Amino acid sequence: MKKNFDRLKEFNQVNYRRIVKVLTLDDFDLKGKTVFLRVDMNCPIDSETMEISGTKRIEEAILTIKALDQAKLVIASHQGRVGNNDYTGMDKHAKVLEKMLNKKIKYVEDVIGQAAQNEIKNLKDGEILLLDNLRLCAEENYEFSPEDAANTIMVKRLSHLFDLCVLDSFPSAHRSHPSIVGFPHVLPACAGRIVEREVRNLDEIMTVAKAPHVIVLGGSKVPDRLEAIKMLIKNGRADHVLLTGLIGNVFMRAQARVKYPLGIKREDEVVAKAHALIGEYPDVFSTPVDVAIDKDGQRVEMDVRDLQTGDKIYDLGPKTVEHYSKIISSAGTVFISGPAGFFEKKNFSYGTRNLLDAVANSMATTLVSGGHLTTALKEQGLEEKINHISTAGGALVLYLTGEKLPMIKALESAAIKYRSQ
Repeated sequence: MKKNFDRLKEFNQVNYRRIVKVLTLDDFDLKGKTVFLRVDMNCPIDSETMEISGTKRIEEAILTIKALDQAKLVIASHQGRVGNNDYTGMDKHAKVLEKMLNKKIKYVEDVIGQAAQNEIKNLKDGEILLLDNLRLCAEENYEFSPEDAANTIMVKRLSHLFDLCVLDSFPSAHRSHPSIVGFPHVLPACAGRIVEREVRNLDEIMTVAKAPHVIVLGGSKVPDRLEAIKMLIKNGRADHVLLTGLIGNVFMRAQARVKYPLGIKREDEVVAKAHALIGEYPDVFSTPVDVAIDKDGQRVEMDVRDLQTGDKIYDLGPKTVEHYSKIISSAGTVFISGPAGFFEKKNFSYGTRNLLDAVANSMATTLVSGGHLTTALKEQGLEEKINHISTAGGALVLYLTGEKLPMIKALESAAIKYRSQ
């Protein structure tokens, strides 16, 4: 059974509309309006087939899209990072969306050019247009102040075509990109259903969260994780930090337990930061004692001390999983974000699957975050055992530290402007 917070939810839902600082879809007459909807449909991509391997984030966008069914709707999202294997166009996303909605989705291989502008201008009530990957625009790969973001070519070319900006990309809420903080600086703006739900549910959960707080971190976005870890510890949200995935490898390198370069960007810098964190908080961190590497396509488990130069760590070993699971079982609150390894490969899904199982069967208040983990959670049929599931990764980590996210700031500022008119 999913853990029950019904009484608290009932209280908070009654009071939410009274205390909320941002506008929602309920504050606007949407019929006939041309709406810019920023979602996060950044999906896992199979590196071999380049097909979408998990559609959870597209599924989540449906609720807000349906609420805008009387508008002229322009949907915008990014996919992957420049230079990475998952950096692709949005044509496959359009097909998935079309199938889910059972409705024609217009798609344009353009973002801010004349082709995109013409498609936006020609939209009719109830029609939906999906723009290409926002990160095809160089500006969307950088972060700006709201004022500077509003002065980007993207915002200046497109903003005059819209009546309303709806921000519903909570997984990107920690990024101050033009599509997130620029449009709400010059347009009426509100939260979509996902952002509204995330903020409400997270506030409810943090009200009842109790120590010990166990954080299980994996994934590959190491620099973001390092900053967040320190804030979580300082703010009393991380009594134990269990490290997996690439960030676990970085900490093992900082401990000199992995004695060879990992071959990642800014390696010396991130290893030095990890070393400093271990020195500052020596009793907080746990790192793997055994791992699984890939040997000619086969899973080979070994003690970390036996690793040789060039060994690629793809997963946790059973001793580490057992140790981490015991810590999780005694937690008051567990937050897990990022896979423990290359879980997409069946041979290396052991760590991710077993840690999720430990979290789901603990008596703690539980939060699972990130697109990869939510996909794995669904495959294991464990969703009903988790208190809160979010497709957000880094944004959720920062939110739990108490940090005000750029998207939330932008929405609050837009609400103040709108209410003062």
